[in-house]
Formats: sequence, C-alpha cells, structure tokens
Amino acid sequence: MLGVWLLLWGSVALGGRADTAFLHRAHDSSGHCTYSFTVASPVEAACPEAAGGVPELRAELAALAARLSRLESRERGMGGSGPRGAEPGGARDPQQVALTARLEAAYGELLRAKSRLEEEKGRLEREKEELGRRLESSAQEITRLRAARCPPGREGPGRDTLRAPAKAPRWEPQPLAYQELQSERTEVPVSRLLEETALGRPGKEDSGCGQLVWVGEPVVFGRADSIAGKYGVWMKDPEPVPPFTRDNTWRVDTVGTEVRQLFQYEEAEQLARGYPAKVHILPRPLESTGAVIYRGGLFFQLRHSRSVARYDLRGETITAEREIPGAGYHGQYPYSWGGYTDIDLAVDETGLWVIYSTEKARGAIVLSKLDPETLEIRRTWDTNIRKRGVANSFLICGTLYTVSSYSAPNATINFAYDTATGTSRALSIPFENRFRYLSMLDYNPAERQLFAWDSFNMVTYPVRLSRA
Repeated sequence: MLGVWLLLWGSVALGGRADTAFLHRAHDSSGHCTYSFTVASPVEAACPEAAGGVPELRAELAALAARLSRLESRERGMGGSGPRGAEPGGARDPQQVALTARLEAAYGELLRAKSRLEEEKGRLEREKEELGRRLESSAQEITRLRAARCPPGREGPGRDTLRAPAKAPRWEPQPLAYQELQSERTEVPVSRLLEETALGRPGKEDSGCGQLVWVGEPVVFGRADSIAGKYGVWMKDPEPVPPFTRDNTWRVDTVGTEVRQLFQYEEAEQLARGYPAKVHILPRPLESTGAVIYRGGLFFQLRHSRSVARYDLRGETITAEREIPGAGYHGQYPYSWGGYTDIDLAVDETGLWVIYSTEKARGAIVLSKLDPETLEIRRTWDTNIRKRGVANSFLICGTLYTVSSYSAPNATINFAYDTATGTSRALSIPFENRFRYLSMLDYNPAERQLFAWDSFNMVTYPVRLSRA
C-alpha cells in the first residue's frame, strides 16, 4: 500500500512538470495487477527515439522505481518481525522476559519482607511500652514495701533492707559469645517479707513440696586447681543405688574439646581435698555443664549433638541414648553465659527433666519429662521464658525457676513456670553470685539444696519452700 501512495506522490510530483497525467491499472501477462501513468512533456513535442538517447524523464522514473522498491522492502521488514524485541506486536526476547519475571518476583519478596519488619517493629514497640509500665509498677511496689517495713528515721543499712532501683535497665543486646544478655521482662517482685513469714526452714525429714520463697548464702565446698576447672559440674545422687550412697560426690571439669573424665569421691570432704577415689573415662565426650547424677547413672548431652545419654556408673557403659527432637545444640539456644548450654538436664522430687529450646519455640524454654531408664520423652511443656535471657535454671517440685544473671553479685530468681498449671509468674528472690561467674546450677531434692559452680568454686545454697 505504501508503494501505491509513493507512486501516486511521484505522479503528482512529475505532474508539476506537465499539464496532464494519466494513471492506468491493468493485469499483466502473468495476472498481476500493475500501475502505469503517462505525462506529457512540456518541452518536447516528440520522443527522440530515432536518436537512440534516453529521456531525462525515463531516468527519473527509473530512479523513483528503485527508491520505491527499497521502501517496499523496508515496509515488509517492519510489518514482519519489526525491530528485535521492541516493536509492538513483535516477538519478545525470551531472556529479557525471564529477567523481568525474576526482577518482579524479587521486588515482591522485598515488599513482603518490609511488611513483616514493620509488623515486628510494631510488636516490639508495644512490648517496650508494656515493659515501661511494669518497671514503673515495680518501683512503686518496692517504695511501698520499704515504707511498710522500715518507718522513717529507723531505716538502717542492713542486708535485708529493700532497695529501690536507681534506674530501670534498658534492653541492649550484647555479643552472644560468653556475654550476658539482660532479661527482657521485669515483673512486680515478690516481697522479701515472705522470708520472714515462711513457716520455718524444712529439715531433711520434711519431704513435702512447696514453692521456693528463699535462697540462702553460698557455702564453698571446694575449688578447682587449674584452668580446666573454671567451668564445671558437681553433684550427688538423690536416689543412689548400691554400692553408691548419698555421700558419694561427683565432678566433671568441662573446659576442653574432649571432655571424658568423671571424678568420683567418697564424700564431699574428699572433693575439697582434691583427691578422687576413681576416675571414669566416658566412652563418648560430653558437652556443657548440664549433666546430672540420678539412680546410679550419669545423664549428659553428647558433644556436637542434640542427643542425651545415660552412663551406668556400675557397669561403666552407656545404657541408653535418645535424641531430643528439634532441640538446639552447640550454641544455638544456650543460657546467657554461653558454654554450649543448649541442653540442660535436671532432677527434682518428681524425676528427670531436660531443659532446652527449639526453632519452633523461637528460643523460649521447652521442658520435657524423661524416663530415666530409656530416656523416652513422657510429656513436654512450652514456656514463655526466653532461654538466652536467663543465666541458668533448675526445677523444684515440678516448677522451673530461672536466675536473672550469672555475674551480677545481687542477682535474683526471676521467673517460675509451674508445670501443674502451665502458667509462669515473675519473682524477685535474692540470689548471690559470690564469685561472679555462675556456669552450673542444679537442685538436689534429697539435700534440699542448690549445687552450683561459680568461677572455679563448688558451692551450695540452702533453700526454703512454702508449705503446700
């Protein structure tokens, strides 16, 4: 069609050189439609064919025909594929299409991530406001208790005096490698008046359960002599089997990559002197300070593993091994002090426990009750206590208790989770870190004491329970 219009334009242009022009359309010998036109020369009365020359007009028409041919060829090219990947209606480059699709998908993912971050920011802001309200309430409660306990003019500097906090601590994340992370929550503290109103300290003959209301000052039993004893675990069996007794004491120094030595002492005084009666070499290395002795066996976490094992003290062999499903290990969910304390075993009046966390729990403490013979999980509880936010934990009468700091001299027992009711509550029971590096803490239900390892020192804490 473009050729027709150009042909017409040519006839008009040439028409400027003559008075008349005639367009004629007809079929040629092959059946194709052809266009022709004639123009009278304004200067020549006859064609000089006899001279054999080529008229100027014929030369111009030939040039125009060649130009029309080139234009038609270009038009056919534009009507077919067009410029590569650019003209509307043309085929697009497959690589360009794929790249565009990937860019659009990445942009969509960025938008979704931004939305999630905004939601998380809003949640954290709400938690911050709630923490501020709780801190203010806590300060008011401490002030009220001080006024009730110590009338004006009679307040002394005694160690039992309640102190109002100078300033509410801020939550500032610290490096996780053996550094303390502050607790994210601070609740209204339990009054230390409980210490005075509790019904006496229970003796060994009193096996009744109750709630923890008081922790006494630490008593040092022994001290490690080398750097290998900076962190460790020491314990007694609350339910020994012959030939062992409750006087037998056990110790593991946990500094090292291949921890296999379990030291056996006939009594605590022998531990203080540093001369073991026997050294057990474990078939498999253990990890962390979460081991316990119970019913004639050492229960511990296998190194670089989420599995726990039972080592029989009489047969000196591993008699059971069990993986804790989904449990973090080797630094995924430790206590705030570090030490690969992801999996912590504990014993109380009700039996054997394991304390850990999982990806599903998002770092909150998970409790499981274990069968002491097979290590099969009998039941599991999910708490709302952040494991990295506490220094250590232990169980008494089926209730989990946590310690706020491993290094602060005036720490507290700050949370309790009751497995009977599935609820947690905040506490503020004073707890002293005398040597400023608490790496192990366990409860012995037979001794009714806490056993702890505090920077080379093996210590015990007396406890007091309220009567149920």
